[in-house]
Amino acid sequence: MARRLLCIWFARLASETSLRKRPVEGPFALTHRSGNADHVHCLNVAAHSQGVQRGMALADARAICPGLITRPADLGREAAALAALRRWAGRYSPMVARDGADGLMADITGVPHLFGGEADLRGDLHARLARAGLSAASAIAGTCGAAHALARHGGGIIPEGALAEGIGALPISALRIDGETAQALTRMGLTHIADLMAQPRAPLARRFGAGLLLRLDQALGHQPEPLSPEADLPRFSARMTFPDPIGLQADVMEGLARLLDRLCAMLAQHQRGARRLRLELHRVDHETAQVEIGLARPMRDANRIKALFAKGVDEVDSGFGIEAMRLAAHVTERLAPEQIGRGRPLRQEDALADLFSTLGNRLGFERVLRLLPAQSDIPERSFIIVPAAHSAPEALPPHCGPERPITLFPPEPVMPRGGSRPGHPPAMFRWRRMSFTTLRATGPERIAPEWWFDDPAWRSGLRDYWRIETREGPRLWLFHTPQAATWAAQHWFAQGEFA
Repeated sequence: MARRLLCIWFARLASETSLRKRPVEGPFALTHRSGNADHVHCLNVAAHSQGVQRGMALADARAICPGLITRPADLGREAAALAALRRWAGRYSPMVARDGADGLMADITGVPHLFGGEADLRGDLHARLARAGLSAASAIAGTCGAAHALARHGGGIIPEGALAEGIGALPISALRIDGETAQALTRMGLTHIADLMAQPRAPLARRFGAGLLLRLDQALGHQPEPLSPEADLPRFSARMTFPDPIGLQADVMEGLARLLDRLCAMLAQHQRGARRLRLELHRVDHETAQVEIGLARPMRDANRIKALFAKGVDEVDSGFGIEAMRLAAHVTERLAPEQIGRGRPLRQEDALADLFSTLGNRLGFERVLRLLPAQSDIPERSFIIVPAAHSAPEALPPHCGPERPITLFPPEPVMPRGGSRPGHPPAMFRWRRMSFTTLRATGPERIAPEWWFDDPAWRSGLRDYWRIETREGPRLWLFHTPQAATWAAQHWFAQGEFA
């Protein structure tokens, strides 16, 4: 039986996925930054009809189509959508692999007769994709190279034994060669694949390398090109049924412990760690209660995971009893083998991760935050706030400049009393409705605004910071703006307090 391959090309997968939740009327494109410029990553039919092309610089696209609406491309979401389509395409073949970032390749040898033939198989494929709101082009040929080329240039079916005729009229770029090689061949007058097949092979190999002839031979079937589908991760889940319904929290937690032992053994076998787990409790009245938890870091320690379920299980209404339980780790990450067990002391980083997990399940992981250092002399930009569960602690960079306050807050006005000399901090001032007297002042430390950020708080220009020790006790961080038009009281501010 001759080998047959199906290639599916999703030309507008990213834009259609993005528009599904937030519809946009008119020309629309997703952009991706490459080098120092934004380029069109994906576009809809309306934008294509007005001359916008994929890969075009965004500035050129806006010149052609002034009404173009753009959004940044989410490459992670696009890859997830393609992975979901790869699993769905398993209805047509047991072997489905990715074909670049926007296509799928399936080995359908021996399958088309189940759908009534290759034409009916393509018809069923496109009908189902159309009902899902996705547009695609597809091609069936005897090699991966031919199916790839035809799918991206109109689609169709190449009969067995007609590879040369089927792809001969396609452009040279359809051979999956780099752009420079395709342009060089075009300048030589070799614009179609048929033109290339008629040329002597030795001069082509000397000038363009063996890769060009390899792609041509793969498309024509003279060189083998195996299909390597990605292995799907196993479903990490465990199930338990009870001879008699249970309802006590202690019984549920005991069943959960047994499920966790089985689930963690599966995770260890595949070197994975759970990030989110869902416990389903099936009651005798056919209702299902769910308890879902998240973890701050990948984990497969059954004892530590079990403790996080206690609060959720306690709030479950067991009704007339629970007859079955199912535990699934639906989000996992790679986790190298590690030593676990009851006799192993809990490391500090593990205890911190358990704290983040406990707080995250009660408050929400997006509300448990940590501060990370940032490379900036501007006090407000010297740190960033990120979710603790999705980041790792970073050591503070070595600080060689003046001391920084332990507490930082937005600038608050300071009112000098009794006047102040230009270039010196006030001898007496009021702050937060309290009066202070300056005992010692150290400074100034001049900080200039970062010109590449338009921050309204820094439009007054330079700031001169002083470390002030007061008679009343507080050690404050004061600054004034020397570029202000007049030396007025409102140009003194407090922004921090030292320990």
